[in-house]
Amino acid sequence: MDKVRIDKWLWAARFFKTRSLAKQAIEGGKVHADGQRLKPSKEITPGITLSIRQGWDLVEVEVLALSDQRRGADIARTLYRETEDSIARREQARAERQASNAGIRTERPNKKQRRQIHRFLREHD
Repeated sequence: MDKVRIDKWLWAARFFKTRSLAKQAIEGGKVHADGQRLKPSKEITPGITLSIRQGWDLVEVEVLALSDQRRGADIARTLYRETEDSIARREQARAERQASNAGIRTERPNKKQRRQIHRFLREHD
């Protein structure tokens, strides 16, 4: 196998759950190859560097092997290698997000806290 469509490869490498999600990401400009935007039908070869934005993270990977079939996660990880720079950037961004969310409570207020909130809002209207 010399070439594979980028949307098929992203699906086979388990970056996206379906090919249509991979296609939407490519068309939305979330996937670049060597700094260039792609079309879903672009055929890739080993050695290409891909930049893939997934949520908050930007993952840079080098394509090592090609596959157009979705296999297990262990096999999928052999298709690419994430760059050291990308790993360091993602870890730093994750640590920054955790630090910024450290004081934020994500649970809902209980009944007593809701009453206090309503009382505060009534007094300050």
